[in-house]
Formats: sequence, C-alpha cells, structure tokens
Amino acid sequence: MTLRAIILGAAAGGGLPQWNCGCENCNLARSGVIPAQTQSSLAVSPDGQNWAILNASPDIRAQLGNTPLLYPTGLREMPINSVLVTNGDIDHVAGLLTLREMQPFTLFATQSIQDVLAQNPIFDALNASVVKRASISLNETFELVSGLEATLFPVPGKVPLYLEGEHVETELVGEQTVGVALSTQGKTAYYIPGCAALTPELRARLDEADLLFFDGTLWHDTEMVQAGLGQKTGKRMGHMSMDGPDGSIAGFADMKIGRKVFIHMNNTNPVLRPDSTENAQARAKGWTIGQDGMEITL
Repeated sequence: MTLRAIILGAAAGGGLPQWNCGCENCNLARSGVIPAQTQSSLAVSPDGQNWAILNASPDIRAQLGNTPLLYPTGLREMPINSVLVTNGDIDHVAGLLTLREMQPFTLFATQSIQDVLAQNPIFDALNASVVKRASISLNETFELVSGLEATLFPVPGKVPLYLEGEHVETELVGEQTVGVALSTQGKTAYYIPGCAALTPELRARLDEADLLFFDGTLWHDTEMVQAGLGQKTGKRMGHMSMDGPDGSIAGFADMKIGRKVFIHMNNTNPVLRPDSTENAQARAKGWTIGQDGMEITL
C-alpha cells in the first residue's frame, strides 16, 4: 500500500479570494493572475480506493466535485470512509453540514472537539444512526481507513474563535488543537494545519518524517496589521509565521524531513504569488507551497 494525499484546500479560513477582501492577493486571484485556493482540507488514502478527509472545509462540496477519485462509485456508494477534524475552527467543521445527506462514515475527533460539536444542535443534522462519532484519545493509534493508521497528538494552539472568552490562551496544549500522524508500510506523514509554536516535544516527534503538511498561515506575524486588514497578529490567532527567527522555515531548517509542504495559507500571505520573493525564499529552503488539487504520494 502507498499513502496518497490530495490537498483539497490549501488556504486558511476565508479562502483565496476571500469574499470581503480587496487585498493584492485577492484581486490577483479574482482576475486569474494567481490561482484561487479553497479552504483547508486534505484527502488521504492507502490504496486510492478508500479515503479519509482531514478537516471538513466549508468548500467541501466544490472540493469533492473537483476530485474524481472521490466521486460516487454507485448510486449512493462513496469512497469516503471517514472524516477527521483537528480542531473546532469554523473552516474545519462547517463542511460537516454539507455531508448530512444520510451518508455513512465515521467522524473522528478528540473528546473535547466531539463535545463542541455535540453542544451545537445544528450538527445533529449528521444523523447519529448513520454517522458514527468516534472519540480518540491523544497518542492513541487507530485505523483511520483500512490499511492506514493514525495518531492524534497535541500541538500548541487555542480554542476556536467562537469559544474565546475575555482571556485568550494562544499556546494552549491539549485536545483542542491536534496534529495527525499517518502511517502505512513503514512511511509516516504528518498533517498540522494549525500550530502556534514549534516546541521541543514537537520537534522530536517530527524529525525524520517522510512528509509534513504544516501551518503556513502568515509570512510574518504582523502581516494583517501592516496590510490594514485587522489588529490580530499571527500569534494572537494561534499560528506560527513562516519567516523570522521564531518562524517555521528557521525552526525546521536543521530537521531531517523528506518533504515539507505549507498548507492553510491566509489570503494575505505573499507566498501565494508564484513570482514573489517570499515564494522563492520558501522554496529555496526546501518547502513546497501547497495548492488545491496537488497530489503527493509516499
């Protein structure tokens, strides 16, 4: 068996272009100068026939329509066996409502995220007699789809925006934000669409990985502030930046990882422009800039 991974959506929440944004990237995407990107999601399979979706993007209907390998194989038969969500962010759970069509699959998440979904009755549209909800403990290995094992592990993050209180902890470690380890035939890939810091524990886990999909939300921490699009920094949103001494490019520079792919990129991030200096810098450091429809095989 071979691990196949398809980036269904390479952008962060809002996508590219974001519906209410007139920044340079969004305008370039609207005019077709740079590729548009949908919101964060990944499809994985050990055999090309049985698939799992990692994070249910609000754009999932279009993403499935753009991916022939995920088309129905019969009147109501689907190759999608399971869906796993790594946190409760809207851009990772809203697509569950599109999957409400009495289609059987297993919904994997930590108990904390399952509780968040259970507390909102709108998600009862996923009929419990059809969609099984499976709570996964941290560092517990389980079968995500036949032939593909997965393990959830904590990464620094924060609670979803809609659950924020007066005080926001932005490097919270627990069940609210997790990464996913995927293993088949001795190969290991990691999917981490949201991460606030590269801790020693995380470095030790990821070193010598065969493939890494990693949070690429912003190029630099004050990117949105400098663009005049808000007052939140990357750190305040629970995301590392790519650039800088504390950024992911520097943090992963001395680690042995087979292939490194940036995903979950904000609409303001200059790496989304293929001809930008930032794009060239990231690629020179060994990073691939993820795009919708990109397939990677181990």
